[in-house]
Amino acid sequence: MSGTAENDGPVRIPDHDVDDLVATVSALVAKSQQQAETLARLTDEQLAPEDEPREATSTSAKEDGFQGPSSSFILTLEGRAYATELAALATWVDDLLLPVYGREITASRPWCHRWTEHPEAVARLHALWLAWQQYTDTEAGLAGPSTWHRDHLDPALLQLRAPDGPFGACTTSRTRPNHRLLPGPETAANRS
Repeated sequence: MSGTAENDGPVRIPDHDVDDLVATVSALVAKSQQQAETLARLTDEQLAPEDEPREATSTSAKEDGFQGPSSSFILTLEGRAYATELAALATWVDDLLLPVYGREITASRPWCHRWTEHPEAVARLHALWLAWQQYTDTEAGLAGPSTWHRDHLDPALLQLRAPDGPFGACTTSRTRPNHRLLPGPETAANRS
């Protein structure tokens, strides 16, 4: 029967198998991201001169055998470490977050395709990604993904995609992309 026209049609997968497949793919994506981060950090450590500051890590926690998140918060990083972390974050946002949770772009739900240029968006998305790594790990238990949705994803998206959020002056129409950084409040340093 192989090679007949009957077998060339679409493959049908039972719904209960699709859920297992989605869970397996999500776990593989998470593991792949963690491995890519580890490889990037190891490469950075080998290339960085000894007198150059490295990204902040909790040495005492690692010496105690505790393996916390594999990265520091992105706003504490600089230079190559920041660029590497931002590239890994962009892969997660573009390949997983937006295809699954992106929804339509509207005036009441803006998005900026140049989100990496919005510091607030980078900070919120990075925090969301760190939580995703923690709550999709098998050690988080079966309720981990649900907790991530409730406690992290939903509040982050409400802030990011609010009309007065970081993308408030950016794209509201897929056919007319727009990007504009809104000025922040005036600080004492800016007044003098």
